[in-house]
Amino acid sequence: MKLLPFAALGAVLVCASQLSAQTPQTWAIAVHGGAGVIERKSMTAEMESEYRVGIRMAINAGGAVLARGGSALDAIEAVIQILEDDPNFNAGRGAVFTADGRNELDAAIMDGATLKAGAVAGVTRTRHPISLARAVMEKSPHVFLAGTGADAFSKQAGLEQVDPSYFFTERRWQSLIKQLSKEGLPFPKRPAGVHSDPRTPVAEVESPDVHKYGTVGVVALDRNGNLAAGTSTGGTQAKRWGRIGDSPIIGAGTYASNASCAVSATGTGEYFIRLTVARTVCALVEYKGLTLQQAADEVIHKQLDALHGDGGLIAIDPMGHIAWSFNTPGMFRAQLRAGGKLSIAIYNDEP
Repeated sequence: MKLLPFAALGAVLVCASQLSAQTPQTWAIAVHGGAGVIERKSMTAEMESEYRVGIRMAINAGGAVLARGGSALDAIEAVIQILEDDPNFNAGRGAVFTADGRNELDAAIMDGATLKAGAVAGVTRTRHPISLARAVMEKSPHVFLAGTGADAFSKQAGLEQVDPSYFFTERRWQSLIKQLSKEGLPFPKRPAGVHSDPRTPVAEVESPDVHKYGTVGVVALDRNGNLAAGTSTGGTQAKRWGRIGDSPIIGAGTYASNASCAVSATGTGEYFIRLTVARTVCALVEYKGLTLQQAADEVIHKQLDALHGDGGLIAIDPMGHIAWSFNTPGMFRAQLRAGGKLSIAIYNDEP
């Protein structure tokens, strides 16, 4: 057998090392559909099944993107588009109403490889706010657009436009009326273009707060080792004065960095903004050396609890470890990884 000279052997080892570095890594993805007072007693079997089916459809779509080598950003957008079209979730077509009877939508997305990010708030005419957030990131020099300007940019970017009535759902409308009645606030007129019968009974299938602070979000790791996070929401029910929560605020409700982790949060946004929850979780991982689960629990069960805030988050790190943490009775959530089994949960007594 002919032995290779030392220099040639070194070259072979370098090539092998480079090949190993280029070998596709594993992929993983986690999804949440909002946290809040979500209890078995407030959900019928049919409604619970609808939520689980919706989450399964969404996360499988993201998993399919990652399995074929797609980017984490593509997976984020694919999942959230599905959830924005699902009227059971507080995003897109299922969004809650403002006190004025409008659907004002917020979303954000962030690329962990580059730290580029895009966010929008107060959107009323873009079918998929998450796609608009990505367009802001990739097609504009900005990070955050709001209101009519965001919708104008959306149209210019060629994204699908809809009449504001597209986002209307009778269940959310009746929930708004119920809350305004409790608060002694005036009822807005039903939105123009809405043809559903206001006399149609709305089943009492969930507690009043299930979607008061609901949000949808995704974190993902792709085969190239890149992380991404995305979040989309209708905000808080009966919000006033142009209120914006944490979801579209980079570092509060959404954050991603390949150096640490990717996070999407859900809950009472005012507390998540004050604590910069998403960035803090990543900082604890990067600078304090905490595990992903330790960092998530530190923020949710210590820092958030100390402020009497409520909500939760999902997170993923560059190794594909997934963590979630929440201090509410439930959080719609799911995880999936290469070669693994899909896991879906709702209540706090589920793993």
